[in-house]
Amino acid sequence: MTAVLSGFALGISLILAIGAQNAFVLRQGVRGEHVGVVVAVCVISDAILIIAGVAGFGALTEAMPVFETLLRWGGAAFLLAYGAWAFWRAFSSMDALDAGKDRDQGRRAAIATVLALTWLNPHVYLDTVVLLGSVAAQFGEDRWLFALGAVTASTLFFGSLGFGARLLQPVFARPGAWRVLDAGVGLLMWTLAVYLIVP
Repeated sequence: MTAVLSGFALGISLILAIGAQNAFVLRQGVRGEHVGVVVAVCVISDAILIIAGVAGFGALTEAMPVFETLLRWGGAAFLLAYGAWAFWRAFSSMDALDAGKDRDQGRRAAIATVLALTWLNPHVYLDTVVLLGSVAAQFGEDRWLFALGAVTASTLFFGSLGFGARLLQPVFARPGAWRVLDAGVGLLMWTLAVYLIVP
């Protein structure tokens, strides 16, 4: 039980920080669009990364620093592009928020975006694969219980963020609120991109 609680505590502390992935899940939750699939992608991705870390993949990534460099620059490029798109939404027409748009095309775009925000972020690897993996190793045979706790934390967090965001829908009934949210997301994406590029 100690291993499970430790994994849960560390997992939730790492994931609580507002990042690109969390901001996207929040936005989808407030919009009420493809929330289930976006949350599922986040949870499954986190589970894969945590399991990889516990299985020893962290040592492999440390042995190949070029992998981290490629992720850092690729992630920065994606964050800059996504931030520009968020600023464009903030200062353009609100037509993009029309619920009548094609749902299937939107679902594919949402999945592609959340996959990119997850797998192109080098900090995700540092947090889940390297940090969680190294801490889990200290629990010996109980390391998989530690992983269970961390995966549980991820599941509860993303589920609460995605499905709980609907409580904010009355606030976002006004286009001005969407402008503020999108501008904030754009600023966050560009800040994270600079943080990745500048040592």
